[in-house]
Amino acid sequence: MSDMRSKIRPYILVAPTGARRGPVDHPNLPVSTDQIVEAAKASFDAGANGLHLHVRDSNGLHSLDDGLYLETMAELRAAVPEMDIQITTEAAGTFDVPAQFACLERVRPEWASISVREIARAPEWAERVYGLCAEQDTRVQHILYDSEDAALLAQWQKAGTVRVGQSERIFVLGRYTAGQQSAPQDLDHFPKTKSPWMVCAFGAQEHACLTYAARQGGNVRVGFENSLTDEDGNLWKNNAASVSALVATLERAVK
Repeated sequence: MSDMRSKIRPYILVAPTGARRGPVDHPNLPVSTDQIVEAAKASFDAGANGLHLHVRDSNGLHSLDDGLYLETMAELRAAVPEMDIQITTEAAGTFDVPAQFACLERVRPEWASISVREIARAPEWAERVYGLCAEQDTRVQHILYDSEDAALLAQWQKAGTVRVGQSERIFVLGRYTAGQQSAPQDLDHFPKTKSPWMVCAFGAQEHACLTYAARQGGNVRVGFENSLTDEDGNLWKNNAASVSALVATLERAVK
């Protein structure tokens, strides 16, 4: 599979779980640590470079618990040592900024996704959040939902709140709402950037959106967090099936 990865230009991050969906939405949506590890192994074999990690508590709810993160990350490193691990700090309507900060401080991840608009709920914490990441060498991927988020990020970068080197971003095409269907042209609403960027998208056109982004030099995030089906509305068997199909599409489309 390393040969397959070398042939495709974009970096592929798989997001197998997310904060909102569960087995009721798809029987193969991974929730437990064992399920996440199996999904990671299969997705890596299918061509994914990294994993966007969410963990769930004993009730199956989205969690930022450091113990759960550290346990799952240890299992992932043992099972798929070549796969990058990115944790989420997503609030998902549950966690405040101090809780997100505490998660980063206790887990000390190598890579984390952080929503600009979520940190803006308590702007007095922004300096501490991005400063902590710089101090502990946590690579930051800024989650941006629209051009206003991008403008706020630029403002924080200019002020030095977001540190030099913390420029990586992911453009979310759409929202986490029922029935959301992203379109490739949704990417055009985001300002152009020379910094590393990635795209995720919802619904039946997920792969079309990711291919559109890859043709413009972007990296891509794929998986059940954002879409469960192919372009015809058929459920993917599992996350690895979606990754494999995306790899094949990118090999044809991105030269």
